[in-house]
Parts: sequence; structure tokens; C-alpha cells
Amino acid sequence: MTRIIAVAENTFRESIRDKVLYVLLFFAAATIFGSKILGWISIGQDIKIIKDICLAAMSVFGALIAIFIGASLVYKEIDKKTLYTILAQPLHRYEFVLGKYLGLVAIIGVAIVLMTGISVGYLYFMGGAVTLVWFQAILLIFMKLALITAFAILLSALVSPIMGAIIVFCIYVTGHATEVFKDLPPQFDDTISRQVLEIFYYLIPNLNTFNLQSEAANNVPVTGAYVSFALAYGLAWTAMLLILACLAFEGRDV
Repeated sequence: MTRIIAVAENTFRESIRDKVLYVLLFFAAATIFGSKILGWISIGQDIKIIKDICLAAMSVFGALIAIFIGASLVYKEIDKKTLYTILAQPLHRYEFVLGKYLGLVAIIGVAIVLMTGISVGYLYFMGGAVTLVWFQAILLIFMKLALITAFAILLSALVSPIMGAIIVFCIYVTGHATEVFKDLPPQFDDTISRQVLEIFYYLIPNLNTFNLQSEAANNVPVTGAYVSFALAYGLAWTAMLLILACLAFEGRDV
């Protein structure tokens, strides 16, 4: 465990210096502060829209951080030949992968905390307030990003950063639309297309499970049981992806 933490700390220090991180955080803050513009369009709904956009910014820009930084974490070590020095130490490959993952999750956690602080401060400045469901929504966003990060780490061990980023981004987008694969119109009955799309439904995590934006924007209470289910669902997917990432890296000839 000590070696995993050491890799995680080194990954955190490297990632915190990445210019991409600050560019994405800047655009996230700009989106949050710019949400008032859309609030003006809907009279009397400005706070609701600001809340919705703030949560959307956390989800989208958090995912972009996971994708752009995570997709190159393992590959970068291989490309720069620094991996040979690292693995020459008394360090197992799975410890290296898990350390990289935890380091990036820590970066995303810091980014979420910063965006949450900015959002809460801005909402109170605009005369709004936050309730428990707001923080439940943020917790599930973080869980979703942890899952996306696991995907990024897996692909970083398999393909190039560009290809990995494209695939993870597609998974992020598709994961929010998996219900479409299941609730198909009657025209798709008894077709190969329906069977293929239903397979995709089960192969891709349903990221809408973590979406409480509407509830948080409208202050609709969410039961602890649902939040617990969503967290368990996310942890199960994350654990499976990390196991696959460790196995993929173990089998890679480097």
C-alpha cells in the first residue's frame, strides 16, 4: 500500500503541473459565472438554471480532465522510457496502475472541490441556496468521474493517448444515452440492430444513474437508498475496469 501511495503522490504532483488542468478549470469557472446569462432568458428561473449549469460544468470539465490527463498517464511513462526505471524498483505492475489511478482521482477530487466552492459562492451571491440534494448530486458526479478515470487508465495501458481519449469521450457521451439502446421504437423489433444495441446497453455503464441535476436544480429530495445504489453501481464498474487495466498492463511487453 505504501508503494501505491508513493506512485499516487508522484502522479498528483505531475498532474497538478499540467497546463491542460488549468485551462479546463478556467473554462469551467467561466461557464459557471456565465450561467447567469442563460438565467436572464427564463424569468424567475435564473437560480434553477445556474444550479443546472454549475453541475453540468462539474460533470463535463471533470470528465475532460480525466480524459485528457488519464488517457496518457501510463502511455507517457512507456513512451519516455521512464517506466523501466520505475519497474526496476520493488514495485508490482498492479501497484503502478493503481497508484496512477488514485493520483488522478485525487486531482479530480481537488477540481471538484474548487468548482463546488465557486458554484456555492456564486449561488449565494445571486440570492440562491443549496440543499442536501445538491451535495448528493456532486457526490455522484465524483463517482461518475472516478469510473471514467478507470476507463481512461485502462485505455492508457492499451492504446495511444489520442485513440484512448477519443474512445473514452465516446463512452462518456454514449453512457448518458444508454436508455435509447433499450427503449427502441417498434420498427426495431426482431432485427439484428436491436440485438446489437441491447448488447451495447449492457456493455456500457449507464452514466445517467449518477445524474441528479434536475433534482438538485429543483430541490427535489433524493433518498439515501438511491444514492447508495448509485455509489455501489459505480464502485462495481470501477473495480472491474481497474482489474482489467492491471491485467492489461501485466500482459504488456514493456
